[in-house]
Amino acid sequence: MTDRPTPPFDTRMQDRIPGQTSQMTPKPDHGEASYKGSGRLAGKIALITGGDSGIGRAVAIAYAREGADVAISYLPEEQDDAQETATWIEKAGRRALLLPGDLKSRDICDSIIQKTVQEFGRIDILVNNAAFQIERDAIDEVSDDEWDETFATNSGAVFRLTKRAIPHMKNGGAFIHTISVNADSPKPKLLAYSATKSAIQNFSGGIAQLLAEKGIRSNTVAPGPIWTPLIPATMGADHVHEFGADGPIKRPGQPAELAAPYVMLASDEASYISGANIAVTGGVPVL
Repeated sequence: MTDRPTPPFDTRMQDRIPGQTSQMTPKPDHGEASYKGSGRLAGKIALITGGDSGIGRAVAIAYAREGADVAISYLPEEQDDAQETATWIEKAGRRALLLPGDLKSRDICDSIIQKTVQEFGRIDILVNNAAFQIERDAIDEVSDDEWDETFATNSGAVFRLTKRAIPHMKNGGAFIHTISVNADSPKPKLLAYSATKSAIQNFSGGIAQLLAEKGIRSNTVAPGPIWTPLIPATMGADHVHEFGADGPIKRPGQPAELAAPYVMLASDEASYISGANIAVTGGVPVL
């Protein structure tokens, strides 16, 4: 499409991570008006972390319109965004389950899996999408606590949730982990975030091999610059103003533009795809 918003952007900077969709200008497109399902996930049960906004909301809308019931996890302070996502799931005629909690907590990870299984009976698809990042100009600005928080939220939660979900998944189950173009091309101002995304990519490749005999697949999606609330909440004003302008397509991607690979990887059509990565980077090559 050629009518997507292009920088410069005049959006309000946000002081709370991960940020709120309602405060963004232009508003992100999650496929609310455009995504049309065709029953590719009919009857499946999906759990999406970070499902309140951004990529997670786009995936939730797409999954519901493809026929899946959807549970979403999110930080408690993002209740308004989460409720809006649930409304879109229910408008598609599917069941929505809201699971607030901080994924740094092992107990919360336990609870999210248990509540999903209690409500829906099993898990067919786990999308590990929630993430924390913040730009820093120098390594001296990255505190030990911030480094630990980034790893606990991003890669630590992927390990914990994946491990806990496996007993509740059957042959045909799918893990999809959101990484980043930064996994292969680390950004100097995002040291911790880039390192966690590389770790998740490596983890996905390993778990794909461990679970192959069970018929459970694991893959990653690597987005480039995507217009989500995390951007004005964690990056400097100059970067946000020109976000995505330095890429080949000269704009950031919209969350809706990520839905297709998540649907494909979750579907039975991807039965021989495991240990793979799909890059959605707006023309930036990922090797």
